[in-house]
Amino acid sequence: MNWSLKESDMANETATIDRAIDEVLVQLGGMVLTLASPKVTRTEEQRWALARSVSQYAVCASNSDDPRVKELQAKLEETLKPQLRLIVSR
Repeated sequence: MNWSLKESDMANETATIDRAIDEVLVQLGGMVLTLASPKVTRTEEQRWALARSVSQYAVCASNSDDPRVKELQAKLEETLKPQLRLIVSR
């Protein structure tokens, strides 16, 4: 790294890195959301792995200001809530 960078250059570089990390988080969140589908995640072991992935994603997403990352985080956390089924009795 060139230590003679001006503060504004360093701020621009940091912002560029932040945007790149946000893009990776958006892509990763989309992949985890795909895995959250009941068609993909069926077994208890798979659900446990999904919960772990969502938790790890949430840790990374907590440092992001990107609204797309926050939206994906909320969607992923929703996938962990138990699915309620309506049963009609006659």
